[in-house]
Amino acid sequence: MKNKVLTIVSVMIIIAFVVFMIIDFSFSSDSPQPNAERTGMVKPEDRWHVSETYHSSLGSLKAVAVSATGDLFLGGESFITCLTNDLSPKWSIMTDKPVTALSVSNQTIYASTQETILLVSIEGRINGEWGPYESNSLITSVSSNDEFVAFADATNKRVFVLRKDGEVAHMVGHTGQKFIIPSPYFDIALTENNILYAANPGMHRIEEWTLDGRQTNTFGIAGLAPDAFCGCCNPSHITLYNNSLVTAEKGLNRIKIMDNAGEFVELVSSVNKFIPSIPLDIAADGDKIYGANSADSRLYVFTRELKTINE
Repeated sequence: MKNKVLTIVSVMIIIAFVVFMIIDFSFSSDSPQPNAERTGMVKPEDRWHVSETYHSSLGSLKAVAVSATGDLFLGGESFITCLTNDLSPKWSIMTDKPVTALSVSNQTIYASTQETILLVSIEGRINGEWGPYESNSLITSVSSNDEFVAFADATNKRVFVLRKDGEVAHMVGHTGQKFIIPSPYFDIALTENNILYAANPGMHRIEEWTLDGRQTNTFGIAGLAPDAFCGCCNPSHITLYNNSLVTAEKGLNRIKIMDNAGEFVELVSSVNKFIPSIPLDIAADGDKIYGANSADSRLYVFTRELKTINE
């Protein structure tokens, strides 16, 4: 009799445990998971798609910029090309040196070579050249606004801020908190109100600086999550987009949008056939993001998917 009672009690305990596990599992499945994206449990989908492409036949494509009027400028292996916003060619010029980066302000295109900045008119005439500013420079990025032109030097690991006559006004990163640049990916973005965003790829983050060299904010962590930067030398490229930043990475070749406080907004492109080790240089205007791919010398135009009815 005693053994029978013990058996019945044991069965009841097992049944109660199974019921508890079922209820607990159901509750957990219906409840939101904290930090799901960060831990990799949930991966957001790409919200943009490639709507158009343009192939450059003049050589390896390395840089893209867009003007306030929507004209596009491509640079690369000793050329600069201007396209309309529907990708129709307007003009092309050849340069003595490969173009590493581009920026447009008012009626001037600032095109960097390894050691200098070319001044090109909006109609396609080379009107001058600034530099070199340091020996053995490797200029990897240039950004401009109404007052200043800034460029990033990956060899010397600093940012030069120039007045519009080419004179050096400030340097960022030469003292105190310095940039860690393991490979030639060092990108910057200068806002109209003189905030400088600089990628610090060795630290897997973006830094906010004043032009006189004071660091005011940092954001970004190392990792595979959508809001993180993984592997070596990321973010590789950054650009301004409305009140946000677009970033491009290599290794895990993806493009995403982050707000100016460093919060993840959405993925532009993560499921793609781009070569993992070759990130796309990026530019953006009101409703499009542009990616220059040096692997196939093709410009990719990303357009946002229409919102679903539940958004």
